[in-house]
Amino acid sequence: MINELRTFISVCRHGTFAAAGERIGLTQSAVSSQIKRLEDALGFELFDRTGRSATLNAAGETTLARAEEICALYARLGELPDDAANGGLLRIGAIASAQSTLVARALARLRTTLPLLRVHVSPGVSMRLMDELDAGTIDAAVMIRPPFGILPDLMWQSLVHEPYVLISPTKVPGKDWRTLLQEQPFLRYDRASFGGRMVERFLRREGIVVKDSIELDEIPGLIHMAAKGLGVALVPLVEAHLPLPAGVRALSLGELTFYREVGLLQRRPRANPPVVAQFAQCLREAAEVTEEKARPPKAKTEGAKRR
Repeated sequence: MINELRTFISVCRHGTFAAAGERIGLTQSAVSSQIKRLEDALGFELFDRTGRSATLNAAGETTLARAEEICALYARLGELPDDAANGGLLRIGAIASAQSTLVARALARLRTTLPLLRVHVSPGVSMRLMDELDAGTIDAAVMIRPPFGILPDLMWQSLVHEPYVLISPTKVPGKDWRTLLQEQPFLRYDRASFGGRMVERFLRREGIVVKDSIELDEIPGLIHMAAKGLGVALVPLVEAHLPLPAGVRALSLGELTFYREVGLLQRRPRANPPVVAQFAQCLREAAEVTEEKARPPKAKTEGAKRR
């Protein structure tokens, strides 16, 4: 019933069966089937259904709190007994671009004080990591700040701000990023991702019409496609992807530069293992190094301005 409980929690968090399905990768009918199985197992309905809408009822509200507790306990079954002061398990979710840099440096610091701590790092895009945190399968997530609000039971800790630049093949002449965007094939950062949504908002705000060519949710892929002469792209300058490959250059957006904010999303302290607070402190220290390394090379991004 764990999967059904997680789906039930997702429905409560996102308001509708359809919205929950989109977040956890299920169809609306699959979500409905899981909720029905859960209600049959419990012996009572969790939602008041009227037409096409479903509203959490009193029994559902009581069940929600218990479901969250059960899922959190289930997720911690893999932890070893804490018979040593620095034993136990830390479950982290992290976007790919932060794993080899920010997260690696933070864990190196954490190891100095907790050498026996076991750490499991789950990869994923920011949306998925946020859902895993909601479900209690991870303790914290290093991810892109969501474009919508943070749930009341969660905390956001900002770590680094990565400036967006225009990536262009070196063989394409011109230094005006606006002209290059409008005239060259556009390699688009996937609009379904948090980072891609920022690109879309920027283009709309500036009234720039691009010639869409290829769309994907992989920053290294966008950079290497530009290096092959396939087009131009708006991407954040990320430490893990520097230095840029041969055949590509980065042009600053100047005063219009916008930033991808990467940080730590976690539950409120009362619901967290103590080691999460220690990891958060190590991340803050590691972020100072990351901010320095992620600054654009002056030779390739003239006039770059940081906030």
